Amino acid sequence: MTAHYLERAGPDWLVAGARHVWRPYCQMKTARPPLPVVATRGSRLILDDGRELVDGLASWWTACHGYNHPHIAGAIRDQLERMPHVMFGGLAHEPAYRLARRLANLLPGDLNHAFFAESGSVSVEIAMKMALQFHINQGREGRTRFLSFRGGYHGDTLATMTVCDPEEGMHSLFSGVMPSQVIADLPVDAASEAALDAVLAQRGGEIAAILTEPLVQGAGGMLFHSPQVLRTLRRLADKHGVLLIFDEIFTGFGRTGALFAMQAAGVEPDIVTLSKALTGGTLPLSVAVASTRVFEAFWSDDAGAALMHGPTYMGNALACAAANASLDLFEAGAWRADVARVSAALAAGLEPVRTAPGVVDVRVLGAIGVVEFDAPVAVGALCDAFAAEGAWIRPMGRTVYLTPAFTTPDADLAILTAAIREVVSAGGVEGNGGV
Repeated sequence: MTAHYLERAGPDWLVAGARHVWRPYCQMKTARPPLPVVATRGSRLILDDGRELVDGLASWWTACHGYNHPHIAGAIRDQLERMPHVMFGGLAHEPAYRLARRLANLLPGDLNHAFFAESGSVSVEIAMKMALQFHINQGREGRTRFLSFRGGYHGDTLATMTVCDPEEGMHSLFSGVMPSQVIADLPVDAASEAALDAVLAQRGGEIAAILTEPLVQGAGGMLFHSPQVLRTLRRLADKHGVLLIFDEIFTGFGRTGALFAMQAAGVEPDIVTLSKALTGGTLPLSVAVASTRVFEAFWSDDAGAALMHGPTYMGNALACAAANASLDLFEAGAWRADVARVSAALAAGLEPVRTAPGVVDVRVLGAIGVVEFDAPVAVGALCDAFAAEGAWIRPMGRTVYLTPAFTTPDADLAILTAAIREVVSAGGVEGNGGV
């Protein structure tokens, strides 16, 4: 192997391990080397060479309370001393059962039945499986497809790839491997609503569920839509007898300003998926929470009607302890003022780049700030440029975006927005896209 990244300097562990680690979302032969992180603190990443970078992404939106939060860390340590994990098949433990009850109490409506997994993509696959079997268990034949939307992203596993926007390119190599789904435009106005209604009227008999990200389509381009869209989807789902799934893996737990994005619309889905900030960015955990109506379709004397699914680390006790501690912080309520403060700082700090060359939009919702360009940006080069300004910001597609921890101090928020202003004003942001 002659890939030049293997020969680049760095700490011993990075150099020795580089030939064995397959990194995400990059061409290994040509990608820049990763930045070696040796510690985290609050909103900052501490690198091997002693530099500190303000994390503008909260590690892909997970570390909402900041890194190393003492309450979450303490809960993990306490749980580790008692029991790190036991299988969930035939056994139970308090952290998972308490977490399920708390999630049911926090979620709107009758979203009362939690099925745990480890990753967001898997929780979406579980939700899809629930929706398919919901119809099967009630004798409805042919409901084998899903309706999702352009601009949407729901994960990289095989089934979730089929409900992502087929035009975004990341999954184009796998076209045809899995059954195709029904991809439509979000109903943002009367015309698109009528078009979606017509699709459902024509193909509703083969659709098990509608799947969408409420308020913000995240990895598909940080695209915002109004709460009215969710009300329209709920009405059309009911009209045509299909389930409605909300993927709140990105938007859940305060990111948009409400605890759950769906609350802005006052509607509830039949199933919601949660992950990312669920454990405050500490341990992998996800959950698909179903309504009582969905759950009762599986409640039967017939063993064949059961949901036959069970990830090995389902309901991991350590992860559930972390999630319970994270929920303690959300229930304390300080995050609301923090999100409002972050939102104001992002709006003020990013607005000056609206007139920069190539910029087509600047938008902010809750603790999400987005600068959108007219073409894909140079991800690797921009990462280096932002790091030189003291910020860790990884662009995506045509966007440079910020999703910082809610607890990020004002001074660190200023570093993040100043880095974007400085780099964007210097030009040279266009490239070949990526995530």
